[in-house]
Amino acid sequence: MFRFSNPEYLYLLLFLPAFLGIFWYSIRKQKQWINSFGVYQMVIKLVPGHSFKRIWIKFTIAVVAYSLIIFSLAGPQVGAKLTEVKRKGMEMIIALDVSNSMLAQDIKPNRIERAKQAISQLIDKFNNDHIGLIVFAGDAYIQLPVTNDYASAKIFLSSINPGMIPRQGTAIGKAIELAVNSFSPNSNTGKVIVLISDGENHIDNPIDAATRAAENGISIYTIGIGSPAGVPIPIGTNQEFLKDSDGKVVITRLDEETLTKIAVAANGKYVRASNTKFGLLPIYESLKSVDRKEIKDKVYSEYSEQYQYVLVIAIVLLIAEVIILDRKTSLLSMINLFGADKTREEL
Repeated sequence: MFRFSNPEYLYLLLFLPAFLGIFWYSIRKQKQWINSFGVYQMVIKLVPGHSFKRIWIKFTIAVVAYSLIIFSLAGPQVGAKLTEVKRKGMEMIIALDVSNSMLAQDIKPNRIERAKQAISQLIDKFNNDHIGLIVFAGDAYIQLPVTNDYASAKIFLSSINPGMIPRQGTAIGKAIELAVNSFSPNSNTGKVIVLISDGENHIDNPIDAATRAAENGISIYTIGIGSPAGVPIPIGTNQEFLKDSDGKVVITRLDEETLTKIAVAANGKYVRASNTKFGLLPIYESLKSVDRKEIKDKVYSEYSEQYQYVLVIAIVLLIAEVIILDRKTSLLSMINLFGADKTREEL
């Protein structure tokens, strides 16, 4: 496993665009100054040792060296020893609807983006619990197996988008069944499914799936996202709306009845999301009462430092940057390292 012991130093890389801008402006001013003496191609021949190419090479080397020094300061480390640890926690799988209706903007900025923001905030609250991600529309797929790697969970979460499942619809039942089968088979700790959807156009029987989940000791908490009154579904960037085969604008409505029945069938709770409160906070409070038992995890307990290798490369590059001169000397002109054309003919 790779990590940085001091990742805050990586913010220093934000200065690179400023360095590039200053350097580009400096080169531009030099060329303007040369042009002030006459035609650029003629004036530059009067100083045959001058080379903008060399200046760019030196700058590129310096930028790479600077970047490597920053990486070195950030403390790159590689996991060297795995240790098994026991923690008390539960397992939770978040099933997120990614059908086209989740593009509706009755929840700002839209349903799915607001859901991703709330899930990210929920992940920040966990310590020892295991989480997984499932996405569903007309089919259901595992986005992230159950894990305690919260950083990876956020990375996988950020990549979720509407349309990643080509088959449209809302297969809530399939999502529940997939979640039930995705928990650790030999774990006897508490298991919870958090289902986030508008609940509309379900193409199977989610109530039966929720009942079977409850029989396996799994609770389901549902969050309804959207407006019962209904809103159109925007598509593209031209302020157009999704239309059916008859050319009529499709209206998506929140189906609270179905989501409530799912929660009741699986001993959970239904919460309706709004623009101000998404609903994961009250669910998080309810999750505190979930039975938590020992979960075995393998974690890296020792890390080997890698900064010295990065630093050596940076030092070598800095030495090379110093050795390479801004202009050719008479000695280096005989070597012609950079393939520069001779600027004068032999008499």
